[in-house]
Amino acid sequence: MASEHTEVHNPAAAPLQRYLGKVVCVTGSSRGIGRRMALRFAAEGADVIIHYFRNGDAAREVVAEIEKMGRTALLVRANLAQEEKVHQLFQTIEEHYGRLDVYVHNAASGRNRPALDVDSKGWDWTVNVNARSFLLGAQHAARLMPPTGGAMLAISSFGSDRVFPYYTSVGATKAAIESLVRYFAIELADRKINVNAISAGAVVTGALEHFPEIEKTWAKIEEKIPYHRMVNADDVANLALFLCSREAEMIRGQTIKLDGGLTLLVP
Repeated sequence: MASEHTEVHNPAAAPLQRYLGKVVCVTGSSRGIGRRMALRFAAEGADVIIHYFRNGDAAREVVAEIEKMGRTALLVRANLAQEEKVHQLFQTIEEHYGRLDVYVHNAASGRNRPALDVDSKGWDWTVNVNARSFLLGAQHAARLMPPTGGAMLAISSFGSDRVFPYYTSVGATKAAIESLVRYFAIELADRKINVNAISAGAVVTGALEHFPEIEKTWAKIEEKIPYHRMVNADDVANLALFLCSREAEMIRGQTIKLDGGLTLLVP
């Protein structure tokens, strides 16, 4: 099964220390892409805020792994659909660390329905968790970033500009996130805060297994992808670590596609 694909990151390779002494917040970091990014930032020296809403045991496991690396990890539970909880998340960060250097908006949710079946409750939930929380989170994060600057990164998907079954509400919010990235990139440039997005396509994690007919979707993607394997969480983490570093200083307001070349093909 596609979701059991082995990650390719080589843990034996000595990691860089680009984030030594930096404070990094990764929302939705109890599993999947968020978990991998959090661990990789910690491996490069960062102290990491681990955010979760439902997967408490998994989040605590991530914290334990980070602490084994000799870094600190702050565990915060917050329902990002609620504005006051977003505020409390960043208030907690400020109380513990006094600042924030990198903010990664990874948490996402949605009602998996065809467009004609999306109800207003499901729509509001998806918009609030995915798009509004990024708007509010970026506003709070910018206030906590030092005068020397910082970085923000949003995780999107190619459902933002393409159509996939049952992806209506999520795809629309991902498009909104990519638009917000452009606006924040311009407005925060004079504060030396860089803002970008990764459009990650069909990443091999367990996060998509709840989508209807996902096995058929995986099979079609694996058949079409021009490269010899699917994208995995370490691929996303590799790009995230670069985009949030000083090395990516002149990449601003961009949504970088990470899909193994899949979207280059004519449908």
